Amino acid sequence: MRMELVSEPGDPGRPNEDFASVGLPASGQGGSLVVLDGVTPPEDGGGCLHSVPWFTARLGGALAELTVSLPDVPLAELLSRALTRTADGHAATCDLSHPRTPQATVALARWSPESVEYLVLCDSALLVESDDGTVTALLDDRLARLPRSALATDALVDATVRNREGGFFTAAADPSVAARAVTGTLPRDRVRALAALTDGAARWVERFHEGDWADCLALVRKEGARSLVDRVRTLERADADRSAPRRGKTHDDATVVYAELWPRRPR
Repeated sequence: MRMELVSEPGDPGRPNEDFASVGLPASGQGGSLVVLDGVTPPEDGGGCLHSVPWFTARLGGALAELTVSLPDVPLAELLSRALTRTADGHAATCDLSHPRTPQATVALARWSPESVEYLVLCDSALLVESDDGTVTALLDDRLARLPRSALATDALVDATVRNREGGFFTAAADPSVAARAVTGTLPRDRVRALAALTDGAARWVERFHEGDWADCLALVRKEGARSLVDRVRTLERADADRSAPRRGKTHDDATVVYAELWPRRPR
């Protein structure tokens, strides 16, 4: 089994708001990966005394533990429990009802000898390569399907579409959001490899159109997760020199976790 993890802040002067982990149970019979992309808060702090990295570390740490220690509990239920545990850690000091209380996107995968389970919430991506080489992107595309007019300002997003019906959902303080995630189970013997990416790394496909998802996974396998992040940074720098402004951060936190579940068969 080959595992690789790279996470880099978009700005070296700011903390990385992403979280990533890989868990391998002592039994050696399975494993899990956790990737979170923290949502940068507004200037007023979102009603919370704690930073986004504090939140993603707490939530990610809970998920890393629970996905390994409770193998028979579905991923959506584990996310709900992890959100409850994290909320309990600061409910007495912070306004968890604020629309920008610390929150994150989520990509989870867990595998056993029989199956591979997955969960995706908001705009992180989970790529699955099957035994025949086909690559499928498991995505929660609700945010991508919203009209640009609905995303014109942060205030409009928070008031109308963030964690609302008809909008999109993130992992924040409400454990019921776990039921909104994209989930499923695949046969283990049909899955060759997994790659989880925050949207900062997925820019190679989604913003810069350097290739499709299959090309992206092939790049990570051949050249490594670091190469994908380095290529995104090069593209971001070139894009920043364009005269026309582009919505969003010039550089975003970028995280890639790659897991090769069984050796590549000769073809």
